[in-house]
Amino acid sequence: MTDRIEKTIDLNAPIQRVWRAISDHKEFGTWFRVELEAPFVVGQEARGKIGYPGYEHLTWKATVVAIEPPRRFAFTWHPYGVDPDVDYDKEEPTLVEFLLEPAGAGTRLTIIESGFDKVPAHRREEALRMNDGGWTQQAQNIKAHVES
Repeated sequence: MTDRIEKTIDLNAPIQRVWRAISDHKEFGTWFRVELEAPFVVGQEARGKIGYPGYEHLTWKATVVAIEPPRRFAFTWHPYGVDPDVDYDKEEPTLVEFLLEPAGAGTRLTIIESGFDKVPAHRREEALRMNDGGWTQQAQNIKAHVES
């Protein structure tokens, strides 16, 4: 058992291009498959309709905690909060960070989700497993998005 998920991917796109894909709510929504209602603002909740097959009945919610161009974008959320009958707002959220650094002519993107030790024990393992697979897919989604 670990407290964090970390994924690193090298993208064949300049850092400013990757930054825009992460920090612009419309671009983020395109590759993340969520239709966000408004731009990201530090300290505010971002919300939107999930477009990922099988999860369309859910609302995506995260609280933006950092927008530090062009290096770090971060938010908190409730990992794998997919049961519509559960109030996840009573739980401590995890922290998701997108960290960008130059890598040759491209960009190295590191995605870290930490704080799984705070997820209630009865759902911690599943949340970690599902989000680990989810971040693997999202890394491929952003790669396709910025390299197209």
